[in-house]
Amino acid sequence: MESISIFTIIVFLLTCTGTVWFFYRAANNSLKALAILLAWAIAQSALAISGFYQNWDKTPPRFIFLVAPWLLFIIIAFNVKSTKQFIDLLNIKWLTILHIIRIPVEITLFLVFAEKLIPQSMTFEGTNFDILSGISAPVIYFMAFKAEKRNQRLLLIWNFVCLGLMLNILVTAILSAKTPFQQFAFDQPNIVISYFPFVLLPALVVPLVFFSHLASIRQLMRS
Repeated sequence: MESISIFTIIVFLLTCTGTVWFFYRAANNSLKALAILLAWAIAQSALAISGFYQNWDKTPPRFIFLVAPWLLFIIIAFNVKSTKQFIDLLNIKWLTILHIIRIPVEITLFLVFAEKLIPQSMTFEGTNFDILSGISAPVIYFMAFKAEKRNQRLLLIWNFVCLGLMLNILVTAILSAKTPFQQFAFDQPNIVISYFPFVLLPALVVPLVFFSHLASIRQLMRS
């Protein structure tokens, strides 16, 4: 990882910090939620620093430990009464503006691509249009919440569209990773996620953005 510039690392660490802070505010300043997020980030960072994720030849691929745990958590969270109550109490305004963090995420991905650690398809120069979600977030926030009654339809459509954009890059990133089921970017696979601090992209930032969309959609459809 000697090729990664200090500037890129700082930008990404600030992005991670901002993502956690936005979600902390959305969770009504819940110290319990903050503690869980920090513990998870520390655990994943320790695994990455130890070199755990850099062994791509293991079966099952160690990459699965970055994605499967939070996917399982989300499935459980939306089916357990106590966590569903937590989801329904999240502040949808903060859940919406949280997505502005996707701008520095995409900037980071472009910088990492320049260092030849991910394929071009994972950047806005390729097939990743997720930066549009970040750019539109403050606009949607203003339009949806400027009146006394929030614009439910606008928020719902926007969340579904941005969720689709996120799933697009998520699938590309997974299938570009250097695993036995790699399908894309054999000349330049997605390897940066096996190193600290970039391991926090699939382990922390992506889950929070994904969860925020699902939580918003649940609230909007219930109301």
